[in-house]
Amino acid sequence: MAVGTAAQELHLKRGEFAIAVHLGLIRLIVRQDGGRPRVGHDELDRLRAQEGFPEALRARVRTVGTAKGAQQLGISPDRFTRLARAGCFTPITFYLNRYRAIVWLYLADELAGFAARESRLLVGRSPAWLLGRLEGGTDCRARNWRSRRVERLLSLTEDPWARAAVLAETLDPVQLAEVIDDPYDRAYLARIRPEPAFGPTGPPLARETMAHLMRADEPDEMLWRRVSLIMELDNARETRPAPSPGGEWREFEVVGSRYGSGPDSVHVPTGVAEPALGLLARIGLRRRVFKVTGRQRPGRGRAPYDT
Repeated sequence: MAVGTAAQELHLKRGEFAIAVHLGLIRLIVRQDGGRPRVGHDELDRLRAQEGFPEALRARVRTVGTAKGAQQLGISPDRFTRLARAGCFTPITFYLNRYRAIVWLYLADELAGFAARESRLLVGRSPAWLLGRLEGGTDCRARNWRSRRVERLLSLTEDPWARAAVLAETLDPVQLAEVIDDPYDRAYLARIRPEPAFGPTGPPLARETMAHLMRADEPDEMLWRRVSLIMELDNARETRPAPSPGGEWREFEVVGSRYGSGPDSVHVPTGVAEPALGLLARIGLRRRVFKVTGRQRPGRGRAPYDT
């Protein structure tokens, strides 16, 4: 059945259902034709048979904001915010208030676990490491939320192109073009990027905010995402080429390099990873130095490794 109907059957609001899917509490059936995901009747039966249904399921996806979270932990909202900014706990979702400001929400279950593990952070003076982070302007909320979401999406698929599409969302268009200079590959990744359980619904501003929050915004994170995308993309290209209008995959010859010894030549199909020496060039740390000869794919303006 459709996810909206399944949410009603499970006595969950749309946001609660989406969180349950994100946490792996509800398994979706992803259609091969790219249509909207569905929920199997056997999955509903499994959830209904769990002890304490539906209250137990709803308790696991219950979220709180800063005020209720602080009340749950027995601390002030200011201290709660400082702990969240320092990365002591991670948001599970967010919404935009009437002032278009991001309001982070946290799992009540996770806050209870934090209170049991780190009770010393809830009373007395904050430790030096926490104060140091805050004095340096650290705010880990968006980065931790993003990392959590990316890792969850990666865990849902083993298809290398789908995994590359998840990682591609973490880079802005300029960086993405630097890492993937093939426009057909970029278009394919955009087409297969994962959508929320209920599809791309909601006001445009909320969708734009989601896209913005998904992008890495610190140098070390951007570098890590670029390297991860390159590795996943190389794996995807070795598995199968991305579809392109009317183009076959032709063979190119990569000849030597200033870092090599001698005119070693290797044959690599278009779209397959260039030798490891090109990795630094592809993440922007070194110019590419490979001389490429061979025929272009039909419809392409330049060879993929042309320098």
